[in-house]
Amino acid sequence: MISSPQLKANFSHPLSRFVSVEALALFLDIPVEAIYHVSCWRYVIHVVGEGISTFVSYADLPPILEVNVPERRDFSYWRKRWRKNKINRGKAPEFWQEFYLRKCQTAQSILEVEAWYKLIMSIAFAFTPNTLETLQQVYKKSPYILDAAAFLLLDETYN
Repeated sequence: MISSPQLKANFSHPLSRFVSVEALALFLDIPVEAIYHVSCWRYVIHVVGEGISTFVSYADLPPILEVNVPERRDFSYWRKRWRKNKINRGKAPEFWQEFYLRKCQTAQSILEVEAWYKLIMSIAFAFTPNTLETLQQVYKKSPYILDAAAFLLLDETYN
């Protein structure tokens, strides 16, 4: 059973609103079903799962749609964390791209695809140019976007 994230501190970290089991599973490279319990502590997230008990930084997780959009202070937390990254210095971890690719591909409507795209564009500074281009291509190839474009084209033809 997967429990929802539980707050273990009197103080709530500003990035705690972005904690999701899907993002944690992707970050830890384990199946979602393997996560048993997620606890949000003051400075870290404690994840307990099948053969794993580990701590994850709030700044490792990407923003999600279900909560308020990222604010200026959120960017400072992420940038501080990314400066420590030797591979993509100053940029989001590689798994953010995979997370957003999956979210765009599994979106259930054109509105959801557009909402994910707007979120990605609001944090475009976080991605390398290649990553951003890949995410834009996935957005443009979304079946909902293609259907909408075809509908608009047909509508213009008959009007």
